[in-house]
Amino acid sequence: MDSKKFKKMGKQLFYLVNQRLPTEKAYGLQISKTCEALAQKGIEVKLVYPFRINPVKEDLFSYYGVKKNFRIKKIPAIDFYLPGKSDKLSFFIKSFISAVFVTFYAIFYRADFIYSRDELPLYFLSFFKKNIFFEAHRFSKSRAVIRFYRRFKELNLKIIVITNNLKNEFVKFGFGPENILVAPDAVDLEEFDIDVSKEEVRKKLNLPPDKILIGYVGQLRTMGMKKGVDFAIESIKFLPKDCTLVLVGGIKKDIDYYKKLSEKENLNERILFVGRIKHNLIPVYLKAFDILIMPFPNIQHYAFYMSPLKLFEYMASKRPIVATDLPTVREVLNEENSVLVKSENLSGFVAGIKKILENSDLAEKISRNAFKDVQNYTWQKRAEKILEFIINKI
Repeated sequence: MDSKKFKKMGKQLFYLVNQRLPTEKAYGLQISKTCEALAQKGIEVKLVYPFRINPVKEDLFSYYGVKKNFRIKKIPAIDFYLPGKSDKLSFFIKSFISAVFVTFYAIFYRADFIYSRDELPLYFLSFFKKNIFFEAHRFSKSRAVIRFYRRFKELNLKIIVITNNLKNEFVKFGFGPENILVAPDAVDLEEFDIDVSKEEVRKKLNLPPDKILIGYVGQLRTMGMKKGVDFAIESIKFLPKDCTLVLVGGIKKDIDYYKKLSEKENLNERILFVGRIKHNLIPVYLKAFDILIMPFPNIQHYAFYMSPLKLFEYMASKRPIVATDLPTVREVLNEENSVLVKSENLSGFVAGIKKILENSDLAEKISRNAFKDVQNYTWQKRAEKILEFIINKI
């Protein structure tokens, strides 16, 4: 049976989310693109998520630029915040309550398949429903989540993971490898099919026309799982004077932090902070850059669990990539489509950028190969794999 038969069968899939939508974070785009792609393959999709107080005022479809080919159901739920450290408690309470509400909706309204990235509502539903599919973006070792995994394992619950390393974690835990699909994240290539020159784009975006622009797109995090932005800033000191680092993304608090760091290093004139932009502008900015960087530090999440959307967007932009050589990155990138350097090694990172600056043939080669390779990582192909997996497991 192929996925095209879903349309004739009239099958419905609920995608349950226990987080805020829309959101500035990457998970919102990933979920929306997944729903759009699944719906394009012929299955009826309903995205179910709880009410949250939201600074994003646009509706989900316009915010992410996705087709209105799936439905949305927003579940009423309480939302509140507590000051300081107490906010962690408020987050737990409201997440638990909204998970219950989302679960009740999925119990009392018919769906042939239930799909989610969130463990808690799937755990609740596992006592009432079959044909549950879990898309894992981490392997948590917290006691509560381990309990969920044990339950999932007992039920032979089917899992979609975004990296091979993540699959290995679940296999070590006892899940059968035949019940796990590896489906990395993806990109919409049509969004990057822009017939415009680098010079035109720079003029449109008011970027320096005569500088070598080194681009980074994504969150700038100053706390928790840092993205290596401080490392990128420091590297500018050792690059030619006509090199400028352009940082696209970040909330005000993080931007202010890195602006102070830039001033401290006397680099404020060589670093541009663009701030947050709408998703439809990302392809335009990437076209303006000479080199794209991913300076991820070597921590567990980045090394084993991530499948960053920026990776596939970078590849689709036809620009040369310098990235830290981590197992997750290595699942997609290699020496033929990028320059890979040791993580948290400043001299190696600088040398990787210089290698591209000094060799235009290499820059052209890896950009061309990356674009060729990314053809295998589209949302449509990912949805096809997921639906085939679902069909084969029911």
